[in-house]
Amino acid sequence: MGTPDFAVPCLKILLENDYEVVGVITATDKMGGRGGKQLIESAVKRYAVEQGLKILQPKNLKNPDFLAELAALKADLQIVVAFRMLPVAVWDMPPLGTVNLHGSILPKYRGAAPINWAIINGDKETGASTFFLKHEIDTGDLLFVDKMPILPDDTAGTVHDKLMDLGATLILKTVNAIKAGDYTPTPQDPTLVSKAPKIFTETCEIDWNQPTDKAYNFIRGLSPYPAAWTTFKEKNLKIYEARPELIEHDYHPGTVLSDYKKYLKFTTADGIIDIQELKMAGKRKMNVRDFLNGLKD
Repeated sequence: MGTPDFAVPCLKILLENDYEVVGVITATDKMGGRGGKQLIESAVKRYAVEQGLKILQPKNLKNPDFLAELAALKADLQIVVAFRMLPVAVWDMPPLGTVNLHGSILPKYRGAAPINWAIINGDKETGASTFFLKHEIDTGDLLFVDKMPILPDDTAGTVHDKLMDLGATLILKTVNAIKAGDYTPTPQDPTLVSKAPKIFTETCEIDWNQPTDKAYNFIRGLSPYPAAWTTFKEKNLKIYEARPELIEHDYHPGTVLSDYKKYLKFTTADGIIDIQELKMAGKRKMNVRDFLNGLKD
């Protein structure tokens, strides 16, 4: 059960290791693209079609017809990777249970945006966890956890891609252990719980009154999506790549420093954020030089 690119390597690694995937459950197709006239299929569906797998795309996970079709697959185990919340009737169906892959070192960063929040908060490491599903989201007993460093120049995008591969390896390790009966579920430590709530565009505005490192972590933690933004020339300016500089200055935080040819910088409480890649509302994403050269005023 999965939808985005993040879930594809997990499906792929199970097939490559001769596991029988009796069905793939993914999101329904949507209209999108230019003019909303293009049919958009999930990344998981596209891969499943290539592999000739049976695909289910329920709108309602509690629909009796879907539940009957799911039961008919007679799956021993269900694997959930970046899908959606499941009703008890679904996750409690297979005899070996339902396993979820989560992109954090649980119980840290339970919720929808664990990768983003780990970087925004300046963490030096993250990881992936597998656990058995239960009623409350991301609270089930842990099976396995693998960790990896977050590098100083990592973004949400680069960490996502690294965790995509780490997660696939962890899923294979988990399924192998369940098949062999060689695992010991461990309750999550309630004293280590933290949340990773969903991020909305309106909460992605950069606070230039912060120290430089916090502003920098905020930018890279939201890059490439949904992207941190600020206001420049009375328009929304999304920032995808930047460099932090710790220097003393007498400017008010948020002051723009630019020669309008090669550099565009914003001051923070204790330094400067040097913008490298950006996108102004109504324009394409571009490097800072192209952006400045294109300004009419």
